[in-house]
Amino acid sequence: MKYKLVLVEGIDGSGKGVITDTFKELAERDGLKVFDLRNYLKSGKDFPEYEDIKGYDVIVSAEPTFGWIGRAIREELIKDNGRKYPAITVAQAYSLDRHILYKRILVQALKDGKIVLQERGVVSSLAYQPLQAQTQGEELELNQVLDLPGNKMAVQDIPPTVLLITKVDPEKVIERLDLRQKKDVCIFEKLDFQKRLQERYESTWMRLLFEKQGTYVVYLDTNNTLEDTKKEAEKVWEKYLKQKS
Repeated sequence: MKYKLVLVEGIDGSGKGVITDTFKELAERDGLKVFDLRNYLKSGKDFPEYEDIKGYDVIVSAEPTFGWIGRAIREELIKDNGRKYPAITVAQAYSLDRHILYKRILVQALKDGKIVLQERGVVSSLAYQPLQAQTQGEELELNQVLDLPGNKMAVQDIPPTVLLITKVDPEKVIERLDLRQKKDVCIFEKLDFQKRLQERYESTWMRLLFEKQGTYVVYLDTNNTLEDTKKEAEKVWEKYLKQKS
């Protein structure tokens, strides 16, 4: 696997953003030119054409994205608004958002030798949506999620080079989420759901699924301070991502 695609995954409030931002800072420290797609889309702009950003060395993205389908996911489908969309609907939306992101930007970026740093990706779909279905009394098998086009692309065709999974106590993340005082409370931000979710992220089947694709699966403890998390993230950067002279 010659390209470098890094997925930072884990339960809500587990430090994924801190890790991704640390990677971004380290890339800039190493003299790499970074394009942050997250901030670009948050500003209200549409997805850029790849030609407009091909001069960058590193692309930083997140899922769901902050544009088009991703915006609908964030602002409607997973928002705690009482409408309870079926898990399959949510899974399909994530897959489509992912397919657009990969087709529009990531596939060509990786072909061109760029580093892609991503906060959440296909692993979240595999962790969340079957569990969401269970809690809502619906049926949704893991294979159904895996077979969706955007998911199949992200697992089989372009698997991550490095999959970093956060390890954290669910009780701690609930405390962190409460401190954020967000207006857009997500349907998944419940302690019992997060406990079951952490088990899925740390499961043997999840690790083997990606190791069979040649992915390096790394676990990072994020129970401690932000500085501790940043230091651990830097170790991952030095081992797997730092550009060798």
